[in-house]
Amino acid sequence: MSDLPNPDSLKPAPYGGSWRMRLAIGLLIVLAIGVVLVTNRWLSERFTETTRNRAELRLALYSGNMLSELQRTSVVPLLLVDDPAIRDALVRGRFSDTTLRLIKVQGEIGVASILLLDKDGRAVGATNRNLLGTSHRTSPYFVDAMRSRDTVFAAVPRAGGGYEFTYSRQIFADGRPLGVIVVGADLMKHERAWAGLQDAVIVADSTGTVLLATETIWRGKPLDEALMSAEESSAFGRALKGAADWAQNPPDAYVAGEAVLRTEARVPFRGWRMVAFTAYDSVRERVNGVIALVIMAFAILAALTFYMLSRRAWSQSQSLQRESAELRLLNARLNREIAEREKVQKTLEVAELTLAQSSKLAALGEMSAAVSHELNQPLAAMKTYLAGARLLLQRKRPEEALSSFQRIDDLIERMGAITRQLKSYARKGGEAFEPVDLRACLSSALAMMEPQLKQRVVQITRTLPRQPVMVMADRIRLEQVIINLLRNALDATKDVAKPQIDLLMTMGDLATLAVRDNGHGITDIGSVFEPFYTTKKPGEGVGLGLAISSGIVTDLGGRLTAHNAEDGGAVFEMQLPVLASASGRTPKAAE
Repeated sequence: MSDLPNPDSLKPAPYGGSWRMRLAIGLLIVLAIGVVLVTNRWLSERFTETTRNRAELRLALYSGNMLSELQRTSVVPLLLVDDPAIRDALVRGRFSDTTLRLIKVQGEIGVASILLLDKDGRAVGATNRNLLGTSHRTSPYFVDAMRSRDTVFAAVPRAGGGYEFTYSRQIFADGRPLGVIVVGADLMKHERAWAGLQDAVIVADSTGTVLLATETIWRGKPLDEALMSAEESSAFGRALKGAADWAQNPPDAYVAGEAVLRTEARVPFRGWRMVAFTAYDSVRERVNGVIALVIMAFAILAALTFYMLSRRAWSQSQSLQRESAELRLLNARLNREIAEREKVQKTLEVAELTLAQSSKLAALGEMSAAVSHELNQPLAAMKTYLAGARLLLQRKRPEEALSSFQRIDDLIERMGAITRQLKSYARKGGEAFEPVDLRACLSSALAMMEPQLKQRVVQITRTLPRQPVMVMADRIRLEQVIINLLRNALDATKDVAKPQIDLLMTMGDLATLAVRDNGHGITDIGSVFEPFYTTKKPGEGVGLGLAISSGIVTDLGGRLTAHNAEDGGAVFEMQLPVLASASGRTPKAAE
C-alpha cells in the first residue's frame, strides 16, 4: 500500500567509524586468502612428492613379486622334461596315470596349470581335465617349443579375457621329439591383489599392449587406448574439475574423469613395464585437514574482530523508541490490509461454488450425449431389422421375419443394459464380471453390425486363435467396445475405393484385438480418446464413442491404444488380461 512507511526510514543513522570496520574486515579477508593459498601450494607439493615416492616403492614390490613368480615357474619345465614317468608315457603312448601325476606335481610346486602335449599337439595330460584330447597344434607355446630346445615363454590371450602366461619346453628321447610340457604361471593372483588397493596398476609388454590391469576392460589394448577408453568425462567436465582444483598441482593424467599421479617402473623381463595411477584423494585429504585448521583460526580471529566492533551498537539504542512507534503504526495498517484480503477470499469462495455448479451441469450434458451416442447404434439396427421384417411379411415369409423380431428383442435388452451401465458410471465396482471368450464377443459384435455391413461392400478379414481366448469382463460392455471400433473403421473407409478391415486377435500374456482399416488415418493421435473429439460432420457423431470405449477397457484392467499404420490407415489395439492361457497358439487362417 502506498501509505506504508518507507523501510529506509527504519534504518539506524550511519556510524562515523564504519569505514574503520570495513577496512579491518577487508584486510582480514585478504590476509586469510593469502595464507590459505600459500599453505595449500606448499603442502600440496610436499604431500604429492611423498605420495609419488610411496607409489614407486609399491611398484618395486609388485614387480619383484611378479618376477619371483615367473622365475619359479620357468624352472618347472626343466624338472618335468626329465621326469621318467612322463617320458615313458610319451614313448609308450599310455597316459592313464599322466594326469594324476601332473596334478600331484602342481600341488607340490604350486603353479597355475600343467599341460602335456604329444608331438602332434594333442593334450594327453592336464591338470584341467576339460583340456584332455584338445588340439594345441597352432598355439604359440607349442609351435615355439617345437622349434627350440630351450624353455620358451608365451603370453596367449584367453577366450574369457586376459592372458595365459606359460613356459613350455620340448621333451626328447634318443634325439627325437616326443612332445611338449607347458606350465602356466599364476600372475592373475597378483592382479587380484592389486585390485583391492586404491591404485590402478597396469603391466604392459614391450609393444605397449596391456597384459595385466586392475581394470579388466584395459586388458589386450594399447596403453594409450586403454586410458582413453577409461576416460568417461567430457572435455567440459574436465574443465570444471580443473577449475575446482585450481589450487592443486597439474595432474599427470585423468583416469575415469579423476586426476591421478602417474608412476612408471621398468620390469627386468622381456621389456615389460609397470604403471600405477594414484588418486589425488589422499593428498587432498591431508592438505584440506591443515587448511581447515588455518581457516578455523581465521574464523576465531574474525569472531573476535566482530565482537570488538559490535560495541558500537550502544549508540543505536536511542532510536529504538522511535522505531517501536513506527512499527506499531505499520502493524495497524497491516491489520486493515488483512481484513481486505479476507473479504476478497470470501468472494473467491462464492465464485468457486458457482464454478462447481457449472461443472455439474456440464457433466449432465456429457452424460446425455453419451446416452444418445450409445443408443444410436441399436436404434439404427432396429430400424433396419423392422424394414427387413416388413419386407419378409409382404413376401409371405413369416418364419424369417420372426428371426428379425428376435434380433429386435435382443437389441431392446442391449439398450436396457446400456442405460444401466451409464447410470453406474458415477460409481465404481458394480459390474458383474464373468469369464468371456473374446472370439465369441467379436462374432456377436459382427452379427450386431450385420445390417450396416450389408449396406456397403467391405472386405473383412479375421485372424483368430484356434483355442478360446478367455478374459474376465462384462460381455455387454466388451461387445459395446468392439462395435464402436468396427463402426469407426467403417466410417474411416467410407471414401476409400476398396475398403478393407482387418481383425487380428492374438493371445500371450495379454489378449490383443487389433482393428485395422485402410482409411486416411488419424490426424491428431493425442486427442482421439478425448470426449467430444470427432472428425465427422455435425449430426453424424458427438465424439464420445472412443472416450467411452477407453473408459470401459480401463475398467476391465486393460488398455486401448491407437496409431497410424505405415502403409496408410489406422490401427486400434485393445489389450486385456488373459484369464486362463490355452495350449497351442496356432492362428487361424484369414477369412
